[in-house]
Amino acid sequence: MSALQPQLDDLAQRLRAGANAVQDIAALEELRVRYLGRSGEVTLVRRGIGALPPAERPDAGKLINDAVAQMEALLDEAKARIARGALDEELERRIDVTFPAPEAALGSIHPVRRIIEEISEAFKQLGFATVLGAEVEPSYYTFDALNIPADHPAREGFDSFFITPELLLRPHTSPMQIRTMQAHRPPVAILAPGRCFRRDAVDARHLFQFHQVEGLLVAEGMHFGHLKGALAYLSRTLFGPEQRVRFRPSYFPFTEPSAEVDTTCPKCKGNGESCSMCGGSGWIEIGGAGMVHPNVLREVGYDPAVVSGWAFGVGVERIALARYEIDDIRRLIESDTDFLRQLQ
Repeated sequence: MSALQPQLDDLAQRLRAGANAVQDIAALEELRVRYLGRSGEVTLVRRGIGALPPAERPDAGKLINDAVAQMEALLDEAKARIARGALDEELERRIDVTFPAPEAALGSIHPVRRIIEEISEAFKQLGFATVLGAEVEPSYYTFDALNIPADHPAREGFDSFFITPELLLRPHTSPMQIRTMQAHRPPVAILAPGRCFRRDAVDARHLFQFHQVEGLLVAEGMHFGHLKGALAYLSRTLFGPEQRVRFRPSYFPFTEPSAEVDTTCPKCKGNGESCSMCGGSGWIEIGGAGMVHPNVLREVGYDPAVVSGWAFGVGVERIALARYEIDDIRRLIESDTDFLRQLQ
């Protein structure tokens, strides 16, 4: 019992010296564990109480508890000192409040959305209205009203996404052409942008979900020259004032005559010399077009002897590939912010 007090005083003195020396919370915690932890020096002293006579044990326990309280107070003081030092260090930092702040990171319109908006705004200048529709359409508006025969491959399950035998995810935005003509008498001038779905294998040039913009103009006296002028205007809006367009004969059930539409390659400017974008041809395809088929006009209650019309459809992602010189269409849907930031 007589040797216990000096032993506790020695522990307290050594702990005080250690507490005054530590400079961070981690070192202070190591010091606490060394003295007051489960296997610390104070614990070893407690275990010696069992060797004392029973009459001395309560007094010995009280001495140890008082010593522990003193040691804990020393540790608390050291902790408060370290905290004050950290605060003082933080307050001593000099901040130039007049220095320009870092530029805020802002989002931007997705390239696909930007192209749709540019096309819509350009044709708005020509008096076209933009119409939007559902992405799930009946077969009637998707095929029947567009003069697409019952045996056409697009009506098969391996080409389109059917939900029921009569409902499907629209493979084009043409249903909005039919709905608009049924709701309004000519003249009609609309753009129909939107998301479309086809059972295409995904690769560098194809997606099963993509965006399309279709245009339709029906009025008296419309002819193919008007269509060519509109598509030249579209091409120059997207790629620059020097763009030219050409038509290649094609076939679509809903137009007659029909054509594939090309524009001069925006990368080589139509030269075609060793151009990776156009393959040396000097031209890139941007969509399909033609004069609205008389059967389509009759289906919506128009008289093809009185009015005529033209229509076109372009793939927005295809345009983005050419406009931004992107090598893989899948990059447009990967949400890679570093890539998209380059296209702002």
